Amino acid sequence: MSAELNMPAAPSRQASMAKFLKSHMRDYGMLISLLAIVAFFQYMTNGTLLQPLNLTNLVLQNSYIVIMALGMLLVIVAGHIDLSVGSIVGFIGALAAILMVQFHWHFIPTAIVSLMAGAAIGAAQGYWVAYFRIPSFIVTLAGMLVFRGLSLALLAGQSVGPFPVEFQRLSSGFIPDVFGTTGFHTTTLLLSIATPAIMIAFSVAARIRRHRFAIEQEPLVLFLLKSAGLFAVVAYVGWLLATYKGLPNVLIIMALLIGLYAFVTRDTTIGRRIYALGGNEKAAKLSGIDTRRLSFYTFVNMGVLAALAGLIFAARLNTATPKAGVSFELDVIAACFIGGASASGGVGRVTGAVIGAFIMGVMNNGMSIVGIGIDWQQVIKGLVLLAAVCFDVYNKGKA
Repeated sequence: MSAELNMPAAPSRQASMAKFLKSHMRDYGMLISLLAIVAFFQYMTNGTLLQPLNLTNLVLQNSYIVIMALGMLLVIVAGHIDLSVGSIVGFIGALAAILMVQFHWHFIPTAIVSLMAGAAIGAAQGYWVAYFRIPSFIVTLAGMLVFRGLSLALLAGQSVGPFPVEFQRLSSGFIPDVFGTTGFHTTTLLLSIATPAIMIAFSVAARIRRHRFAIEQEPLVLFLLKSAGLFAVVAYVGWLLATYKGLPNVLIIMALLIGLYAFVTRDTTIGRRIYALGGNEKAAKLSGIDTRRLSFYTFVNMGVLAALAGLIFAARLNTATPKAGVSFELDVIAACFIGGASASGGVGRVTGAVIGAFIMGVMNNGMSIVGIGIDWQQVIKGLVLLAAVCFDVYNKGKA
């Protein structure tokens, strides 16, 4: 009897939820911050922010940042950085313009060659970082200068365009409505209902597996609230887009890439090895991981995604300009850090990087609508980035 009286009581549901929220403060904090920023600018812009037209523009304006953030996340998690992505965007756009406009190539072989060029650029930079141990900051800073200069050389300092209509649809096109309804895009609404439903079904299956193996997971109440919120937000955004032109092609590309990289980082061996590399390179090497090859692959992957972003950006502008991609690397890196990636490597999630990218995008869009000048926009974004990094350092100090 006395032994039973001395046993500690089982933690209450409220205590376990509080403990879980405390240990995952950064993940939920960023999501709440995004919702708060959206609500703030929706109020400040008198409802303009979530108008279907502006919502579509928000997706088109941030698609290439989100795509590059997926690659940058892996680079940062591996313990490196890539400052050249903005220049690669400009260079690939210039290369595509020369091939299509001056040499009259079809857009499909142009896209293939452009992606291969991006992979080659990433491989060249990754080789110096991985096998010669030159700091990635120096290598990619050199790459930023080199490919900015090559962009100017290819374009001879002038804009080149326009592009074929088929290529423009990569960024400005919309999926067709198979139901052929007028004034409302039924296919978009159905996809916006089916997609979160499928995601929730996979989450339930994963939760059942974790429960079977007694793996710690989020409390049921939080899981249900998050699932309901996901379904409501995606369905509402889908309904708004359905009242305009439907889902942009680039949104489909972006969603597929987000799903792919979330799967790779969470459920594959190579994803876990990248986190091990960034967490402790020496320990990863002693455990049999080829750390040099893994670092090399992260830069190749970054080059391909930067090339894809370059094609999307060029298609959206319908021209290649010498200043394309300027300062893109800052927005991409900021998106990763704001989304929870650690500057020391080994920490970061795909969903966090996407949320970080949309935080930056909503802030840019909202501040422009409100009428805040570009000067103060830069100040505010810099302070937000600094606050995110300080929060990361603070959490590490408490751990």
